[in-house]
Amino acid sequence: MTEQIPQESNGQDRHVKGVVEALLFVNEKPVTLDQIKRALGAMNAAEIKQVLQGLSEEYEERQSGMKIVEIAGGYQMLSSPAYVSYIRDFYKTKHKEKLSKPALETLAIVAYKQPVTRTEVELIRGVNSDGVIAHLLTKELVKPVGRKDVPGRPFLYGTTRQFLEYFGLKSLEDLPTLEEFPNLTAPAQEDNGDGQTVLPSIGSLRPKAPCGEEEEGQSEAVAEAQVAADALAGEAPQQPQENNA
Repeated sequence: MTEQIPQESNGQDRHVKGVVEALLFVNEKPVTLDQIKRALGAMNAAEIKQVLQGLSEEYEERQSGMKIVEIAGGYQMLSSPAYVSYIRDFYKTKHKEKLSKPALETLAIVAYKQPVTRTEVELIRGVNSDGVIAHLLTKELVKPVGRKDVPGRPFLYGTTRQFLEYFGLKSLEDLPTLEEFPNLTAPAQEDNGDGQTVLPSIGSLRPKAPCGEEEEGQSEAVAEAQVAADALAGEAPQQPQENNA
């Protein structure tokens, strides 16, 4: 006699998967386990992780156009990198706005030196960085994280959760080391067909739809960070007196 699988159990599993899938689909930002737990009620974090893993495996098996990726302390549904060229062709958009080279360079310095003051950034870059840091603050890619215990008590800056989301990183530990930059910026580069250079190490996953400056910012950040890496390697050890930033 063939053993029958309980219909109620299968139906409930499908329902839970459907709820999790819907929550990820409608959210533009990563959804945390706590947020999913509040929506489902009776499930614990371990059970929710199993559901997420099951969905992710299903997507992989059927070569879905979507992926579930762990980013910035949560989970997000992104388009599969295998189909990014079709998305680009469908939208046929040119990036009207992107982070400037000074902004990417400054952001790289903050990411690797944080917490860091504006004056320390300027010592590495060799130019005034007031406007650039103000721009990064406006875009919520950096934030004040305290004040340095020196005369003038200047602000210390660090990166934000938005920074992790922007570059598709789980945490700052996923940043490439400074020693890796020569490998990331040489033969690994490829042309994406639009005359833009893409580095597969960062930004291989795309959002649900092309979102302007983020895609290009991801691909350029590694190359611009190389400039910051070179500057960091030759940074002078002196710590000058600073004014409020």
